[in-house]
Amino acid sequence: MRKTEEYNIKLSNEAEEGRKKTREKLSVFQVFEMIVFAFVAVVIIFTFFFRVFDVEGPSMKPVLEDGNKIVVSAIGYKPERGDVVVLSGPDNKPIVKRIIAVAGDEVDINFTTGVVTVNGTEEEYTQELTTQQFDIAFPIKVPEGTVFVLGDNRGNSFDSRSTALGCVDERMIVGKVLFKLLPPGKVE
Repeated sequence: MRKTEEYNIKLSNEAEEGRKKTREKLSVFQVFEMIVFAFVAVVIIFTFFFRVFDVEGPSMKPVLEDGNKIVVSAIGYKPERGDVVVLSGPDNKPIVKRIIAVAGDEVDINFTTGVVTVNGTEEEYTQELTTQQFDIAFPIKVPEGTVFVLGDNRGNSFDSRSTALGCVDERMIVGKVLFKLLPPGKVE
């Protein structure tokens, strides 16, 4: 073989090795770029579309326990009876409650029998009797632009039975609970 052929083969091998190293570097860069993009996408999604909250306290037992992590969304949300929602409560602290009644509904609670009725129909969100009374007299009609909320653990819940919370302005609803993140599960 001639020296020029050997030199050309050597240059060709070196060029191929250089291209291979460049591809490896590019692959590492592409992987890093994809990881950064995925991280930014997750941050944007959970900042603007979904939020994660920690449940504090026993007011929603047995559906939600203290320490559960929940995913909440407010996109296109319109309050409905039965929804479990996160509210901006007193002192802007997030609280989790169930919407029992919406604007125009009449809520009555018989604290002797423990029965809650909405528009004359007994509500069925919990088997627990509602015997704890606060300072609101019943029956009440839910004003426009508000909702009436109760915790599922009626004996251990600060909710719309108290004038300190009362009927909650719909603008104070952060969003509807979609599911439990930790431990995983549905919220009904």
